[in-house]
Amino acid sequence: MDFWYVYVLQSLKQSFRYVGISRNYARRLKLHNAGKVKSTKHYRPFKVIYVEKQYSPGEARKREKYLKSAAGRIYLKKVTGSPPD
Repeated sequence: MDFWYVYVLQSLKQSFRYVGISRNYARRLKLHNAGKVKSTKHYRPFKVIYVEKQYSPGEARKREKYLKSAAGRIYLKKVTGSPPD
């Protein structure tokens, strides 16, 4: 069974956090750090601070949307200890 992952990246350079989904978040992190993702290239380098496994792309998208909301940012602050955006 293929899983989808919701991942959260934290910039090591600035106060910037990115939430995304992927089937392979480790490969996706490499793309972000290589500057291949337009929306994040100016905030490199990144580290993964949170990952969740989901069973479908629809579930992953819903969770991504939640983590980008105000309530989701508060949740991430609690579980990761990092400041919200």
